[in-house]
Amino acid sequence: MAFVAALFAPLVFLGGSGAALLGMILWGIGMALTESVLLSLVAGVVEPAKRATAFGLFDTGFGVAWFAGSALMGVLYQISIAGLVIFSVLVQLMALVFFTIAGFGQSGRGTGARAAR
Repeated sequence: MAFVAALFAPLVFLGGSGAALLGMILWGIGMALTESVLLSLVAGVVEPAKRATAFGLFDTGFGVAWFAGSALMGVLYQISIAGLVIFSVLVQLMALVFFTIAGFGQSGRGTGARAAR
């Protein structure tokens, strides 16, 4: 999922209109995959009685991080579009490394509390 999302920035910012459209499609696919996986992870590791709080905390953290990243990318856009693209790709690839190390998406791993039960 992070690999697909990493391809969007070069296409959107460095390509023509056709490449930008393809980049937006890849970004949408990446977002759909990311959100569904992360929400299912939260649901899988939190007991049902605490899920509403867990989803609220998760969405708050996600929103704050999204805002901070967007603000930084806005600054980078004013300084250097190439720098923005490099930052975007590197952050997405770092996420891919994190998910790989954490074992998300592998059967029986990366499920935190559920695996401990």
